[in-house]
Amino acid sequence: MPPITSLILPLGLLLAGQVEPAPRGALFSEGFEDSKLTNRGWYDGNGRFTLSDDAAGGRHSIQYHFPKGELTPSDSSGVRHSIAPTEVVHLRFHLRLSKDWSWTNKPYGPHLLHFMTTENGKFHGPAASRLTLYIEPVNGKLRLAAQDIQNQDSPHGLTQGPLRGGYNGTFFDSPDVVFDDGEWHCVEAMFKLNSLDRGTDKPNQDGEVRGWVDGNLVVEQTDVVFRSPDYPEMKFNQFMMLPYFHHGVPHDQSLWIDELAVGTERLGPAKLAEPGR
Repeated sequence: MPPITSLILPLGLLLAGQVEPAPRGALFSEGFEDSKLTNRGWYDGNGRFTLSDDAAGGRHSIQYHFPKGELTPSDSSGVRHSIAPTEVVHLRFHLRLSKDWSWTNKPYGPHLLHFMTTENGKFHGPAASRLTLYIEPVNGKLRLAAQDIQNQDSPHGLTQGPLRGGYNGTFFDSPDVVFDDGEWHCVEAMFKLNSLDRGTDKPNQDGEVRGWVDGNLVVEQTDVVFRSPDYPEMKFNQFMMLPYFHHGVPHDQSLWIDELAVGTERLGPAKLAEPGR
């Protein structure tokens, strides 16, 4: 496991060219150079964050360590960040899984990053909402997904498929395994809400989902329905970082996230300075 630190970096190190400035179109960005996330708009959770010296850019990343059999990390807590309401969101982050990372080979999990909407409150849980988006590695592939369990009693019903054992969802997976080498990878995701036909009181099938790994497009779907006419003003307004591994991990393992940004246009891979420069 890489060495960790909880020290706050001196200002000079933050200005030393090791960290990418907020990219154009970003609503917010986070380089995890210190553990004071709650001073930068992050909220909820218990405010416990562990930093690692193993980083994609700058000097630190955030670490999530799962002890054997556990569903949640033992070191860093989940956390949320509000964003200006928008019908299109882009996410960029760098992800590394420990070299001994193992999957449970279940059809879902680990959950990792999410977007939620204006149709739920700022503390609403992601598991049963009007719409929750998922960005996560599942059995080595990149998965982009959505669920809307809370809409089962809405006039137009569910948009993300029927309930199956208490949950529903649509899943968009990369065809190939992309997380299998224990190295840093740049992950990007894009979601665009579908439009609505007010005349027929029906949703248009024009929502969009795209995902990139290391600059390569690995997920693309352009006929998605995310919202129904029940929620015509729905917009994305909340981002969540909430690692959770269903069924518990088979042995101790860790993941790291770095150089994260959320915006309204594609942010592209982080422009990382070379070590020592």
